[in-house]
Amino acid sequence: MLENRRTLAERARCGQLRLPGGVAELRKGIGMSQDEFAKVIGLTRRQIAEIEAGTANPTLETMKKIGRLFGFDVGFVAKEAG
Repeated sequence: MLENRRTLAERARCGQLRLPGGVAELRKGIGMSQDEFAKVIGLTRRQIAEIEAGTANPTLETMKKIGRLFGFDVGFVAKEAG
């Protein structure tokens, strides 16, 4: 699990951890179910499922809550050329 966390952190630093898949990877990286994760950050399981599925439009405050749990700030990341 520790190695998984390191890999996810490195991918985030390089701008390779994107929504919606990134939220699911981060959550799974700490071994939490959607329900457990939702309770920790004050959302519903359905909200987490929708964020992970890419069908939600999370607010900045929601993204900050998720990021804070992992020690991340919310910001812009340059797209890769091409």
